[in-house]
Parts: sequence; C-alpha cells; structure tokens
Amino acid sequence: MQCGNGFPPSLDQMENKGSDEVEKLKTKFLSVWHNVKYSWALKSKTSFSRNSPVLLLGKCYHFKAEDDESLPEASFESSDEDFVMGNVEAFRKDFTSRVWLTYREEFPPLPGSALTSDCGWGCMLRAGQMMLAQALTLHLLGRDWTWPEALTLQPLDTETWTTSAAKRLVASLEASLQGSPGPSDHGPSPAAPQAQAQAQAPGSAEEADAHLKEMYHRSLVSWFGDSPSAQLGLHRLVQLGLTMGKQAGDWYGPAVVAHILKKAVEEAMDPGLAAITAYVSQDCTVYSADVVDCHRAPRPGQVDSETSDTPPLPQNDKPAAATATASSVEENRAVVILIPVRLGGEKTNPEYFDFAKSILSLEYCIGIIGGKPKQACYFVGFQDDSLIYMDPHYCQSFVDVSTSDFPLQSYHCPSPKKMPFSKMDPSCTIGFYSKSAQDFEKIMQELSKVLQPSAKEKYPAFTFVQGHGRDYDLSAGLTPEKREWPFIRDPRRTVTTAGDFVLL
Repeated sequence: MQCGNGFPPSLDQMENKGSDEVEKLKTKFLSVWHNVKYSWALKSKTSFSRNSPVLLLGKCYHFKAEDDESLPEASFESSDEDFVMGNVEAFRKDFTSRVWLTYREEFPPLPGSALTSDCGWGCMLRAGQMMLAQALTLHLLGRDWTWPEALTLQPLDTETWTTSAAKRLVASLEASLQGSPGPSDHGPSPAAPQAQAQAQAPGSAEEADAHLKEMYHRSLVSWFGDSPSAQLGLHRLVQLGLTMGKQAGDWYGPAVVAHILKKAVEEAMDPGLAAITAYVSQDCTVYSADVVDCHRAPRPGQVDSETSDTPPLPQNDKPAAATATASSVEENRAVVILIPVRLGGEKTNPEYFDFAKSILSLEYCIGIIGGKPKQACYFVGFQDDSLIYMDPHYCQSFVDVSTSDFPLQSYHCPSPKKMPFSKMDPSCTIGFYSKSAQDFEKIMQELSKVLQPSAKEKYPAFTFVQGHGRDYDLSAGLTPEKREWPFIRDPRRTVTTAGDFVLL
C-alpha cells in the first residue's frame, strides 16, 4: 500500500486511518441502535376524564354525554357509544390534523456530518418544527381547518414497527461488518419539494375549496421535509445551528431552537412564506414596537407573491395574512412570536401551572416546546393537571416530499399523550401567532390580563414593554456574533444557569 506521493504510509497515518474507521463504525452502530430504540413504538392508550373539559390550542372539548353519569374515565381509543356521543370525535379530528414531525432515518446526510438520522438527539428541533407548523396552519388555513382523512388513521401498531426495526438492524449491522454501505447510509437524491400537488381542477365550488386547502396542506408539510432543499426542514435547521457552534447530534434547547426557527423563517425563499416572519423575545421581555416593526417592515430577500405558484385560498376561509396582495404584504405580515421562559428553578414552580393552562386556552397560542429533562415534546393542551402533548420520539422512514402525491399519513399523529404538569421541565419556549399589527394589540391586551401576578407568584413568566429593545441598549458591548445569537455564552464570564434559558 502506498500513499499518493508513492511512499508507503507511515505508522501514524495507518493508525489515524484505523481510528477513523473505528469511529465511523461506532457512529453507525449508535445510529442503528437509536433507529431501533425509537422505532419501538409501544401501543398505549391515553385515558381522559369524562367529567373535565379538554383544551386543545384554544378549543374546548367535553367528552361527557348528556345522559352519562357513570364511568368517569375512558380511553382515547374507546369505541363506547356513549363516549362517542360526546365531543371525542371532534377532538380526535382536531388533534390528528396537527402536523406531527418525528425522528426520521435514511435521509440525505446532514450538514457537517455523515448522519442520516436524528434519532436520539433531534427531538427539540422536531418539537420546534411542530410549533412552527401550527403557526403556518393558522396562517394559511385557519384554526378551524381539519384534515379530511384525520379519522381514518389507525393507532400505532407495535408489531409493525418492531418488525421493520429489527429488519433494519440486521441489514445495517451486516452491511457494516462487510464494509459496504447499509440501507441507512444515504437517502434518495434530494430534490426541491413541489409547492403543490398536480391534480385536475375540481368541478363544484366545494370541491375547489377542498382541493385548494389540500394543496396548502401538502405545501406546508413539504416545507418541513428531510432534504437540503426543504425551507424549514431538519437540514436547514442544522445548517443554521452550525453558525453558532451546534453540530448535528448535539442537544438543542428550547431557547436555541427559538432563534434557529426565527432565522429559518426570515431566510426562507419560498413565495408562500413571504408574508410571515418571526420574533424572539429578549430576556423574557416582548418589546411591542419591535413586533409591530416585524408586521410592517419588508423581509430581506422577500419574493413577490405574484410569482408564487401557490394558489390563493378560498375567500370564505382565508386568514387575513393570506389575503394580502403583493403591494400590501410589506405592510401587513404575520409574525410568529417566540418567548423562551423559565417557569421555576430545578423544577417547574406549581404557581405557573394555571398560567400554562391559560396560555394553552388561547386560539392564537401555537403551543409550548419543552418536555422532560433531555426529552423534548410539543405541548398542545391539557386536562385537569395533565398536559397533552405530541411526541417526536418515533423513528419513521424518510419520505420524499418532492413528489406530487407523497403520503401524508406519517405526518399526523393518531394518539395523544398526557404528562403531569409536575414533570414538565421549567425551561421552555411559548409561541403565539399574530396575523397583523392590529391583532397584536389585542393579543397584548389579553395576555396582559393572563400575566397579572398572583398573590403567591409575584413574577410573571414574561412581560410586554413599550418601545424597541434598542431603546434599552440591550446589545451594548456585545459582539456582532452575540447580537445575532444572543444565547451564546461568553467564556470569560461565569454564569450559573440551567438548560439554555439564560440569554446573554
């Protein structure tokens, strides 16, 4: 064996090469193990009380039938006729219509790495994607929209998942030992996702309405595809994370993800995203003038909506932001407001439980990303003292969203999960959707009432302040890098913190 210069390789070169191969093999084994671990989707039933209302992103559901005075609890998957007489079907349809983004495998390698799966580390990024997807659903389709096929999804099947996971494990390990590429080494060649499905124009007005909504639905999901060309996909988020020292495979906290999402929305070039931007609060403070500026100022690199291939929404169900013409977009953009907060010290302070319930009861709330320590999830509602959430910890196969008829089933969750408020990690990011500057004024007024401190808890989770952040000279003395990513810690300073909540 000779090197490129014609001389035999040195001992150091041979050792380095061997070490690299060992590291690659370790990485592959770890990836395979994660793929199997998070494919083991155990089929479990979530019980809901019939005597308490259920809140889901601002909508209230009652499961108790009018003549039902017994059986205080029932499973979400229950087929009991009396139970169905309540509002269960409406809740199921609403919950399942939310976009569900989970671990995936066998997609193209992530930027700066050879990873083709985010199993075991990408849950917070997925939770952030789900929250942003809810904002875009409000933006494009409205809160009342539901997916027509939502009730056709079946609960997750344990046997199907574990059988496929075992087959992948065997195939990948055999390929690794033989030194050949395994099935998870690379995904299909990335291609730009199509903005809409190609279909024959429907006949009636109702069919046209449903057709247009489904095209928006597909466009929205495609923006979160697992390919380098997806505007809000994992590859794009990881690429932005590289600019502030985060690598694929690292843990991402809720505050970090908030800033990454903001950057991704701002830099998205798809015309369908031109009329929306994002704002991240500073040190638990929302500066109202900054948000109003986001509503009115043109976005850098904004594409004229007249060039968009995305069709207009039907007039009878079109949110204000979606009705904006090319000339009015600059004066009336929607804003996704992201507020990183900490609801206690090492554990969530019980005094904030009612606050979280109040937030999740608002229709313009797009949820909360947080979870248990080192295990992220997307909170969308609650019943009594339990949070309702969507879980990203399922490993699913890569889906090529560039095709016009890609399957949507794996992007919708048929089964909600519940978790006691007491287990909630205090570090989280709260999200809101504001469709216009006028709408933001109403949101401020309503949230100001929610944020009124109680007799026990003297400090609100976050505050609204008039004026711009620059008026308070918050960035004085910061480097350009820290102005761009305010949560990057200065190694010269000693700061006691938990999670990634403290924003410097």
